[in-house]
Amino acid sequence: MDWQGQKLAEQLMQILLLAFAAVSFGTGYVLGSFQMMMLIYAGGVVLTTLVTVPNWPFFNRHPLKWLDPSEAEKHPKPQQQQAVSSKKKPAKK
Repeated sequence: MDWQGQKLAEQLMQILLLAFAAVSFGTGYVLGSFQMMMLIYAGGVVLTTLVTVPNWPFFNRHPLKWLDPSEAEKHPKPQQQQAVSSKKKPAKK
């Protein structure tokens, strides 16, 4: 799953859960059944999980292009510099 696929999965999850929450609340309110409300919402959570958790092909539309090892050797990673000890300078009076 690429970065844009992760963003899409997150947006789908939020939209689907919100939609199922609204539908289940409305149905539960009209029917006066807390059990029916919970069953509809639980079904929505399961459906949302099946849509967003597996790595479906539409989540991989923008694959990352990695460097070949030979290219990586041509452009070495910059070395971190040693921490410079910071001594306080005496205050001028």
